[in-house]
Amino acid sequence: MMELKTDRSIDEMRAAGRVVAHALAAVRESARVGVSLLELDGVARAVLREAGASSPFLGYRPRFAPVPFPAVVCASVNDAIVHGVPDGYRLRDGDLVSIDCGAKLRGWVGDAAVSFTVGRPRPADLRLIATAEAALAAGIAAAVPGNRIGDIAHAIGTVCRRAGFGIPDGFGGHGVGRTMHEDPGVPNEGPPGRGVRLRPGMVLAIEPMLIAGGTDDYACDADGWTLRTVDGSRAAHAEHTVAITADGPRILTAL
Repeated sequence: MMELKTDRSIDEMRAAGRVVAHALAAVRESARVGVSLLELDGVARAVLREAGASSPFLGYRPRFAPVPFPAVVCASVNDAIVHGVPDGYRLRDGDLVSIDCGAKLRGWVGDAAVSFTVGRPRPADLRLIATAEAALAAGIAAAVPGNRIGDIAHAIGTVCRRAGFGIPDGFGGHGVGRTMHEDPGVPNEGPPGRGVRLRPGMVLAIEPMLIAGGTDDYACDADGWTLRTVDGSRAAHAEHTVAITADGPRILTAL
């Protein structure tokens, strides 16, 4: 069931979104060669704790997962697409890192993700990240009243495919509000003019995921969470929580 949020509720979600934005910024600032993924998770935990927020990621266990998620961020490195479980891996020069983070504050959830490089970047990685961000911007621009979910999907998919990148099949964005995953689903590709019509009060997590090799194939690691490219190519992920308003899309997880 889809809940339309009031202006006051959206303001509350903006407060949760700010916590997410600060957590992502702190993690990115801390991500240097030699720092472990567990240490980055600790950075995000400290931001949430200071803000009085909880994590919708920690302990989350959907039907496909063999165990609850053990961290407050997903940390996906190089060929990991999404849902990477933070561990003792220490960042190396040239790594491509995607961090996904959520926060729950006063009953409302924010959810966002960012990709960046550590040390000396590869030009191909910078292009991949820039395309993910451009696809996210295109999806957000399509998130206006009167459009449909398919218009967001088409905008994202067009940017990704024109750049020659793959899109992991079956994964995309979602509604967000009192819980992290609500209706409707937001695909990262599809025909325009189809799906749920967008109305003021809807809040969506829009999140393109790109595979550099151009295929859509992925596999799941033994941890039951981490999705990884089959061809070994790198991946990038970008996400914002966005409210549909009469005045246009409002990004709730920006700094």
